Amino acid sequence: MRLCARLTIAALACVVAGSVASCSASGLAADGVTGSPSNVATASVPAKAAGKTAPATPAGPVLKITGAPRGVKAKAGILADATTGQVLWSKGADAERPIASITKVMTALLVIQAGDLNRKITVPKAVLGYVAKYGANSAGLVPGQVFTAAELLNALLLVSACDAAYTLATAYGPGLPAFVAKMNAMAAKLGLTHTHFTSPDGLPYPTEYSTYSTPTELLKLGEVAMQNQEFRSIVGMRSYNLPQGDGHGHYWWGNTNELIGYYPGAIGIKTGFTDAAGHCLLFEVVRGGRTLIGVVLGSPATGPAAGAQDAAKVLNWGFALKQAT
Repeated sequence: MRLCARLTIAALACVVAGSVASCSASGLAADGVTGSPSNVATASVPAKAAGKTAPATPAGPVLKITGAPRGVKAKAGILADATTGQVLWSKGADAERPIASITKVMTALLVIQAGDLNRKITVPKAVLGYVAKYGANSAGLVPGQVFTAAELLNALLLVSACDAAYTLATAYGPGLPAFVAKMNAMAAKLGLTHTHFTSPDGLPYPTEYSTYSTPTELLKLGEVAMQNQEFRSIVGMRSYNLPQGDGHGHYWWGNTNELIGYYPGAIGIKTGFTDAAGHCLLFEVVRGGRTLIGVVLGSPATGPAAGAQDAAKVLNWGFALKQAT
């Protein structure tokens, strides 16, 4: 990511004397939806729950909703208090949209739940053609080299590596069709009725709109994923260094999530980008005793940090909200 983008994100994270209350959204440019009842959510969803779509009463202190985030260019998104389940803001919350590499969150969940992350997996020869066909993100995996499942998860979630996704899906399906079927079965189990997968990585196969979800359902998927310690430990890292070892060379993978290390309190979760999806970011941030989780979808392709910049504006607004009296 360019230095100017990093500085922009850091500047958007309003931290004055360590006080969240000092953050203000008033300095952000209006986007035309501020204050619109159709775009401001006051309902709530069950905290840390899966398989339920109906609104529920927040399980803790309620925040007073004042206005809406300004300057957000994403076409859809949602923000919630992860502790209480209160939805603070949404825009197109139930609209089905392509989600690009946020898809890899489900891929990682299935691998982690399968267990035995020390399992040795050989990179298949077909991975090079797969990556080349779509011009996909790659961790530079070399066919014939051997990695543990845990090592491949780092490549999958940090550098958003489609070669890692292909390798894992091939091993755990076994084969891509079987693995994708497991992804959709898990989505159904979690109650994600407006989510569908056609690949383990979000690549536009067979079309750019074949893999899709909604902000509301991605919020649930993110909550489920962040309950897993193995998943959390990976997505919160700025980078992962893998020394040369038996069966593989030396690798260094940086986190594509531009919030990590630049927006105080950011602990995850996953980026995504395709031409159809735009810039997407599923995120979670802990600051000042408050945990906010959300997603932005369809941020315009103005730069590599477009999704993170939208997320930062939403988060600044959310952290500035006061508890209702």
